[in-house]
Amino acid sequence: MAKKDDTYENLISKLEIIVEEMESEELTLEKSMKNYEDGVKICNKLYSLINEIEGKITILKKDGLEEFKQ
Repeated sequence: MAKKDDTYENLISKLEIIVEEMESEELTLEKSMKNYEDGVKICNKLYSLINEIEGKITILKKDGLEEFKQ
């Protein structure tokens, strides 16, 4: 079950922080590996969240609400 603070926006922000830190090139090997692991976990959460949202959109489309135009 996802945490309340695991919104798309929060997860993207966390991932951006990890990427910026890894790009700084001032990390130890251990810290780089920890960031990599955390980044993979966040990406997996994002993937699950996007799949869940996609499923909800599919349900809405099946209910006849697919005529969405800007």
